[in-house]
Amino acid sequence: MAPRTQHGLIHGELGPDHVLVDASGHPVLIDIEGLMFFDVEWEHVFLRLRFGDRYPALSRPGLDPARLDLYMLAMRLSLVAGPLRLLDGDFPHRTVMREIAEHNAKEALALLVQ
Repeated sequence: MAPRTQHGLIHGELGPDHVLVDASGHPVLIDIEGLMFFDVEWEHVFLRLRFGDRYPALSRPGLDPARLDLYMLAMRLSLVAGPLRLLDGDFPHRTVMREIAEHNAKEALALLVQ
Protein backbone atom coordinates (compact mmCIF):
# COMPACT_ATOMS: atom_id res chain seq x y z
CA MET A 1 0.00 0.00 0.00
CA ALA A 2 1.37 3.39 -0.97
CA PRO A 3 1.81 6.02 1.76
CA ARG A 4 -0.86 8.70 1.83
CA THR A 5 -0.38 12.38 2.57
CA GLN A 6 -4.04 13.42 2.69
CA HIS A 7 -6.98 12.15 4.68
CA GLY A 8 -10.68 12.94 4.76
CA LEU A 9 -13.20 13.58 7.47
CA ILE A 10 -14.72 10.20 8.32
CA HIS A 11 -17.99 9.77 10.19
CA GLY A 12 -17.49 6.06 10.77
CA GLU A 13 -21.14 5.00 10.53
CA LEU A 14 -22.52 7.29 7.86
CA GLY A 15 -26.06 6.51 6.84
CA PRO A 16 -29.48 8.12 6.63
CA ASP A 17 -30.02 7.75 10.36
CA HIS A 18 -26.92 9.87 11.03
CA VAL A 19 -27.91 12.87 8.91
CA LEU A 20 -30.68 15.30 9.76
CA VAL A 21 -31.86 18.32 7.82
CA ASP A 22 -32.01 21.64 9.66
CA ALA A 23 -34.72 24.30 9.30
CA SER A 24 -32.81 25.85 6.37
CA GLY A 25 -32.59 22.55 4.51
CA HIS A 26 -28.88 21.95 5.25
CA PRO A 27 -27.67 18.48 6.19
CA VAL A 28 -26.38 18.10 9.75
CA LEU A 29 -24.31 15.13 10.87
CA ILE A 30 -25.31 13.56 14.18
CA ASP A 31 -23.88 10.78 16.35
CA ILE A 32 -20.34 11.93 15.63
CA GLU A 33 -18.38 10.26 18.45
CA GLY A 34 -16.43 8.24 15.86
CA LEU A 35 -15.53 11.27 13.72
CA MET A 36 -11.87 11.31 12.60
CA PHE A 37 -9.48 12.24 9.82
CA PHE A 38 -8.65 8.98 8.12
CA ASP A 39 -8.60 7.19 4.78
CA VAL A 40 -11.87 7.86 2.96
CA GLU A 41 -11.87 4.22 1.87
CA TRP A 42 -12.84 3.25 5.43
CA GLU A 43 -16.10 5.19 5.09
CA HIS A 44 -16.74 3.78 1.63
CA VAL A 45 -16.36 0.20 2.84
CA PHE A 46 -18.97 0.91 5.50
CA LEU A 47 -21.23 2.56 2.90
CA ARG A 48 -20.84 -0.42 0.57
CA LEU A 49 -21.84 -2.82 3.35
CA ARG A 50 -24.70 -0.63 4.52
CA PHE A 51 -26.24 0.25 1.15
CA GLY A 52 -25.39 -2.87 -0.89
CA ASP A 53 -26.79 -2.54 -4.42
CA ARG A 54 -27.48 1.16 -3.86
CA TYR A 55 -23.84 1.97 -3.05
CA PRO A 56 -22.81 2.97 -6.62
CA ALA A 57 -24.74 6.22 -6.21
CA LEU A 58 -22.40 7.08 -3.30
CA SER A 59 -19.15 5.87 -4.82
CA ARG A 60 -16.47 8.25 -5.96
CA PRO A 61 -13.53 7.98 -8.33
CA GLY A 62 -9.97 7.64 -7.10
CA LEU A 63 -10.50 5.27 -4.19
CA ASP A 64 -7.47 3.06 -3.49
CA PRO A 65 -8.37 -0.59 -4.26
CA ALA A 66 -5.74 -1.96 -1.84
CA ARG A 67 -7.14 0.12 1.02
CA LEU A 68 -10.69 -0.88 0.11
CA ASP A 69 -9.67 -4.56 0.29
CA LEU A 70 -7.85 -4.15 3.60
CA TYR A 71 -10.67 -2.19 5.23
CA MET A 72 -13.31 -4.60 3.96
CA LEU A 73 -11.44 -7.46 5.64
CA ALA A 74 -11.06 -5.42 8.84
CA MET A 75 -14.75 -4.50 8.85
CA ARG A 76 -15.83 -8.12 8.25
CA LEU A 77 -13.60 -9.32 11.10
CA SER A 78 -15.05 -6.63 13.36
CA LEU A 79 -18.54 -7.85 12.43
CA VAL A 80 -17.48 -11.29 13.65
CA ALA A 81 -15.84 -10.11 16.87
CA GLY A 82 -18.68 -7.81 17.99
CA PRO A 83 -21.43 -10.44 17.90
CA LEU A 84 -19.13 -13.02 19.53
CA ARG A 85 -18.50 -10.61 22.42
CA LEU A 86 -22.26 -10.26 22.85
CA LEU A 87 -22.64 -14.04 22.84
CA ASP A 88 -20.18 -14.26 25.75
CA GLY A 89 -22.81 -12.55 27.87
CA ASP A 90 -26.54 -12.92 28.28
CA PHE A 91 -27.58 -11.15 25.08
CA PRO A 92 -31.18 -12.22 24.41
CA HIS A 93 -31.14 -12.53 20.61
CA ARG A 94 -28.45 -15.17 20.39
CA THR A 95 -29.50 -16.75 17.10
CA VAL A 96 -29.35 -13.44 15.25
CA MET A 97 -25.90 -12.62 16.65
CA ARG A 98 -24.62 -16.06 15.78
CA GLU A 99 -25.94 -15.68 12.22
CA ILE A 100 -24.26 -12.27 11.86
CA ALA A 101 -20.95 -13.67 13.11
CA GLU A 102 -21.15 -16.72 10.83
CA HIS A 103 -22.12 -14.67 7.76
CA ASN A 104 -19.25 -12.23 8.25
CA ALA A 105 -16.75 -15.00 8.99
CA LYS A 106 -17.67 -16.60 5.64
CA GLU A 107 -17.36 -13.23 3.90
CA ALA A 108 -13.95 -12.59 5.49
CA LEU A 109 -12.68 -16.03 4.48
CA ALA A 110 -13.92 -15.45 0.92
CA LEU A 111 -11.90 -12.23 0.80
CA LEU A 112 -8.76 -14.13 1.80
CA VAL A 113 -9.25 -16.64 -1.01
CA GLN A 114 -9.42 -13.92 -3.67
